[in-house]
Parts: sequence; structure tokens; C-alpha cells
Amino acid sequence: MSAKLTFILGCTACGKGGLGRELARRLGGEIISVYSMKVYRRMDIGTAKPSPEVLREIPHHLIDVVEPSEEFSVARYVLLAEQAIADISARGRPILVVGGTPLYIKALSEGLFEGPGADPGVRARLQETAARDGAAVLHARLLEVDPPASRRIHPNDLRRLVRALEVFELTGTPISRLQEQWDRDRTRHECTFVGLRRDKEDLSQRINERVRKMFTLGLVDEVRSLCAEAKPLSTAARQAVGYSETLAHLEGKLTLAEAVESVKINTRQLAKSQRTWFRRFARTEWIDVGPNATAEGLAEQLLARPESLWSTSPR
Repeated sequence: MSAKLTFILGCTACGKGGLGRELARRLGGEIISVYSMKVYRRMDIGTAKPSPEVLREIPHHLIDVVEPSEEFSVARYVLLAEQAIADISARGRPILVVGGTPLYIKALSEGLFEGPGADPGVRARLQETAARDGAAVLHARLLEVDPPASRRIHPNDLRRLVRALEVFELTGTPISRLQEQWDRDRTRHECTFVGLRRDKEDLSQRINERVRKMFTLGLVDEVRSLCAEAKPLSTAARQAVGYSETLAHLEGKLTLAEAVESVKINTRQLAKSQRTWFRRFARTEWIDVGPNATAEGLAEQLLARPESLWSTSPR
């Protein structure tokens, strides 16, 4: 049975988390997080997780579900999210899906892309190339064979780079073309999409302030503590924006000032990639948010709409 989901989308640091929490408070709703890095335990500061106090106040799902040493896939995300949706629906509470990982949003709302199965030989060869020459070599190759995918996949996202090149080698067709099957105006659940949009200068200032706050709160110590754990960080965790740069600082490759600046630059690049992805969400109603907008004001704006937007039963 399908459920009614209200998605709150937007680029990193645009304010969607604050809006989602304000709506959950007023509606008695629960939040399903749709961030690929917030699934990892103890990766708190660098992923801008809600505080423990907020997590106690408002039920959140898909936060702190795996160890930082574990690999995590979009398929596992969808499985856990569907379990959460069923649980929340059974209690008759509104469901707010809040986050900025476009691939997870796409998979949860429309289903997983059905591509060819993994080929261990191809994957091993591509991973060896990355280990020897760097992930940038794979990204350059992807740019040649699949420009749309290269624009969506971060140059340091080794897992997705390998998968995209693997699909091309196995099928002879770019993964971006195969994924067009997702654009058939179909959804798994009854979905409403609301997006927050800020101008680039405002967003850049918010990103800079967020990064400054992360380091002030102790991001370096958080990463140092993660490195001291018995099991090493997974590939995805090591490559997360904020963590890869801090690791480089701890390894003596970057000064602290250089690491901070790199996080700012890479976060802006992430936001650019998100904007490209979000163009695929044609049914999203985008709200232009000014520098002085508040979560309370945005919530009032949305709650002035018909009650059916927030009802718990499908249309």
C-alpha cells in the first residue's frame, strides 16, 4: 500500500532541515532523512546532523543506522526507508522526507534503476586504476563516454564512478541514458515535492558559515577519533565532503587553513551537482528563499495550503 510523502528538497545548507523540523513540530509528523552520509554513526559534525535534543524531540529515521566502516548502498537505503514508511503510516502520522541526496530521493520515490549485475573483474580493474592513478582518471574517462553522468557524479565519488563506467563497459550504453527510464512521471508512493532555492551568493555565504562552525565545533577531533577506531572508515565515509579534506590535514597533506578552504570549495561543488540533479525533479514546486527567511515563516507559508497536502492517506 502506498503512503503519502512530502519531500523537502534543496542544495546543501539551504535550510531544508530547519523547515522539515518546524513542519514536523506543528504537524506531529516524523522525518525520514535522505542524506547518504547521515546514515553513519559518530559522523555527526561533518554531516550537520540534528542535535541529540532535536532527535529526542522529533522522530527521525535513517540517521545513525550503520558503522562508519560499513559500505552503504542506495538499495539498502530504500529497504530501510520503506520499513520506516510502513511504521510511520501504521501510526497515522504525516511523513516528511527531508534531504539533499538526489539519487536516494529518486530511488525512494520512483524505484531503483535496474542495471546490469556487478562484474567483479571490471570493478577490480577500475578500482586498481583509481588506486594507482587517482579517481580523477576515472572521472575523465566518464566525461568522454557519458558527459551527463560525469556532471552529476563528484570526481571523488569512487563508488559511483566505478559503477557508471562498469555499466558502460558491460552494456555499451551510458548509464545516464539507461536511467532515463526513471523520467516517466511515475512514483512508488503519493509524493509531493517542495524545494528550497537560494541565489548562489546567499548559499555560498551559508556554506562558508556552516564549514566555519563545523571546525569550531570540533570536526578535526571527530575525524581523529574515527581514525582511531578498530575498523577503518569505509570508502564512502572517507570520501565524504568535510571528512576527506580533514583526513588530508591529519595526514599532513593540507594545513588546517587549506583544509577549511577545500571543504568550502568542495561543498559549493556539491551544491552545483545537486542543482543539476534537481532539474530532473520536474514536479517539484520551488520556493525562492531570501537571506532573511526563517523556518517558521516558510512553515507558515506551506501550512496555509490545503490540508490535503499533509494528510496521511494517499490521494
